[in-house]
Amino acid sequence: MAMTSRERMLTALDNKRPDRLPCQVHGWMDYYLKTYLGGADWYEANRRLGFDYAIYVSPTYRYEPETLEKWQVKTVDLGTDADGNHTHEEFITTPGGTLHKVVSRNAFTAWDTEPLLKTIADFELWDRYSPEPSGADLSEIARVREKLGDLGIVRSHPFSPGQGSPWQSFCTLFGTQEAILLGMDEPETLHHILDAILAKTLKATRFWEGARTDMVEVGGGAGSSTVISPEFYREFGLPYDTAQNRLFHEIGLKVVNHFCGGLMPMLELAVESGADGLETMTPPSMGGDCNLAEASKRVGDRLFFIGGFDQNAGFERGNPALVRRMVFDCFEATRDHAGYIIAPSDHFFFGDLANLKAFTDACKECVY
Repeated sequence: MAMTSRERMLTALDNKRPDRLPCQVHGWMDYYLKTYLGGADWYEANRRLGFDYAIYVSPTYRYEPETLEKWQVKTVDLGTDADGNHTHEEFITTPGGTLHKVVSRNAFTAWDTEPLLKTIADFELWDRYSPEPSGADLSEIARVREKLGDLGIVRSHPFSPGQGSPWQSFCTLFGTQEAILLGMDEPETLHHILDAILAKTLKATRFWEGARTDMVEVGGGAGSSTVISPEFYREFGLPYDTAQNRLFHEIGLKVVNHFCGGLMPMLELAVESGADGLETMTPPSMGGDCNLAEASKRVGDRLFFIGGFDQNAGFERGNPALVRRMVFDCFEATRDHAGYIIAPSDHFFFGDLANLKAFTDACKECVY
């Protein structure tokens, strides 16, 4: 019997087999929507191309005025360079001193060219004065859930100063290489920092009670085995991810760990963290190491998967016939073990619409 998109995706998130292979994108990029779809929004893009919907929305947090007064942000425009990169700097004034960062942006994305934190003293300023919410408004999540109906699922991101999990967030704030060296040279200092980030995350997460989201995305590329070793993750990632995942489960939400990069040495660690699923299952052709069939056999009875499709080879450089073969390869690799939602391995900015339509058409042929 045919399922609705929502039933299909939720069945995969329960690590069971739906009627056929569900498919999503890992968020629509504005560049792609404007360039290829005439400025369509996420709902229209999913409808036109036949995807199961995954809409991302998170709580809106409330802050006490006196908290915000201690964190004053001034932005200074630094202009645009010859390559079209627009840059600005931010000065954050607190009662204890000033923090500074530089951010660049182009047509595709934004990135920090100078991290906010350069020293442990900077971290202590951040820890003392960065605003912590006093509550959360969950109404936008509820509105999106009602709008979606049976079309798909709602995904959310945790409260975090960077992305996903304490280790990933600190790398965003401090720089990945610098964070790794700190862990090697001063492990107690890094644990102190991660404890503080986790405490802020857990405090805000308790405001999520009653949120009508289906899944929370934790983790990030800094936890991948192409960045750190399993041993380093066991010390500086696993304890914090486990605590975070446990609280989301207590609230009643599923958790997907986002390892965009190497993950094969991390599979059992992801299970140990209490995550329900893994993404982005990035193949070697895109710089990851995922062997979908092997991953499915090793941990598919305990984790669902999202991702696995090489969008560079398929969407950007491929053709409909190639895309169809690639979809079937992913399906066959996972069909006997893991609940699976096929998706591009993270974001994409280019790709012929015919290739995307071939992707969703092929998924409809992949019947369990």
